[in-house]
Amino acid sequence: MKKIYMIGIGLIGGSFAIDIKKHFPEVVIYGIDTNENHLNNAKELGVIDEKATLADLENADLVIVSIPVDVTVTLLPIILDKISENSLVIDAGSTKEAICKAVEHHPKRRNFLACHPIAGTEKSGPTAAISGLYVGKTNIICEVEKTTFKLQEKALNLFSTIGMRIRYMDPVSHDKHIAYVSHLSHISAFMLGKTVINKAKNERDIFDMAGSGFESTVRLAKSSPAMWTPIFKQNKENVIETLDAYINNLKRFKELMERDNFSEIFNEMENTNYIKQILNGIK
Repeated sequence: MKKIYMIGIGLIGGSFAIDIKKHFPEVVIYGIDTNENHLNNAKELGVIDEKATLADLENADLVIVSIPVDVTVTLLPIILDKISENSLVIDAGSTKEAICKAVEHHPKRRNFLACHPIAGTEKSGPTAAISGLYVGKTNIICEVEKTTFKLQEKALNLFSTIGMRIRYMDPVSHDKHIAYVSHLSHISAFMLGKTVINKAKNERDIFDMAGSGFESTVRLAKSSPAMWTPIFKQNKENVIETLDAYINNLKRFKELMERDNFSEIFNEMENTNYIKQILNGIK
């Protein structure tokens, strides 16, 4: 792959570009973004080599799409229309069912690989792009059987080279599970931040009294609403299901507090400590 086109030059796309260039220095990275400042910054930082437009996609060996999921649903069929018969298109969206449905009958469906790299930070834009973001991270691939085997191999080689682990999942299962382990975390962070801001009117009090626990818990509240609102919209049913479960657990905790049942609160927290073993096993 000699010519790679990045559609969306933010944290995800930019970090891909940096590591691809690191391992494949002969590759030319082209950037496509509706934000001209992002393109200029990305070129100045060396994240991309050249600016491009959708009309140039006929020259692409690989296209990586890392834009809000609602835009991906609309733009992905157009991208597939423009590429050559031998090109590969990869997306990095946090939802998969709607994106896969958008191209399920497209004549070049075999040129598309639906992916979700489980990596990122709360920062956004090309200045947030970093080297090594994907090392040791899981990349979930959906409907792999619908992608031409030769193109699958190219993608898997790329992912392996930049240090990613691969897991396969169907789009429906992906969206259901990711609602619990990712989408709910972001909602919790946003609402925790809102609760504190509404209660502690003095910003200096928040700054002085917030410890590392609060900072790490609310970190995700700094994430881009422009990216996350479409994710919640596309995965609405699963997100509501996770919120129901979460709210029920919060209500139970509150009821135990009201009844002074701190022994049961201890048991609940001790049982939940098991999650440490699960997470340690992943790392």
